[in-house]
Amino acid sequence: MARIKPQALLQQSKKKKGPSRVSVATTVIYGIVVVGMVLFIFATCRYWSKRSKLHMEDTLSAVEHDNAFGDSRDTKKVDIPRYAVISTSKGSITVELYKEGSSPEVVEKFVNSCLKGRFKGMFFNRVIKNFVIQGGDDDSVGTTEDWTSKGKHYSQLDTSLKHEAFMLGTSKTKRDGGRFDLLITTAPIPDLNEKVNVFGRVIKGEDVVQEIEEVDTDEHYRPKTPIAIIEVTLKRKF
Repeated sequence: MARIKPQALLQQSKKKKGPSRVSVATTVIYGIVVVGMVLFIFATCRYWSKRSKLHMEDTLSAVEHDNAFGDSRDTKKVDIPRYAVISTSKGSITVELYKEGSSPEVVEKFVNSCLKGRFKGMFFNRVIKNFVIQGGDDDSVGTTEDWTSKGKHYSQLDTSLKHEAFMLGTSKTKRDGGRFDLLITTAPIPDLNEKVNVFGRVIKGEDVVQEIEEVDTDEHYRPKTPIAIIEVTLKRKF
């Protein structure tokens, strides 16, 4: 076997251990891959950033919408129906409510009282012929006698100051516990704006009002035979 000279072995060793050269094509490919990865990461970050921003805007918009809706619900008044049916032991009386009138808060209070059932079992405690019938819890005599004296005084004045018959109203007197009395005029009477808030008129059941008006009363205009309000039903259509 031929012996290899030491110089030849040294050259062969240098050839095996020397670094290999990277081609230009490989460098270009690596560069493209790196640029692609950088672009991908940048696009991904931008996408999620934009999505997060849109989500935040949608959330804020929804909150503002809910707040606006909540405010409108808080400030919105009771949804006022147009009619009320007063069922009595003598029959039913249908009234039209003046919800766009000068005292909408009175109509709202009336509706709230109906919804709470405050008129169930209420009696007509005053019946004054050719004047008013009154349903309520107040049994004091002074107020009714005051209205009667005012009626006699104003009966000599111009008729332009008078209410029509069959108008629905309530006393302006403040009452404890949210009580609410009902008044129905039975004839054109003096203007009682100082004492009464008119908030509706009878459109059906005038005969029932007149029948109640004809009952026998004592010296304080209290019916000798009890006449009760069974219930009051609210309606949107007549």
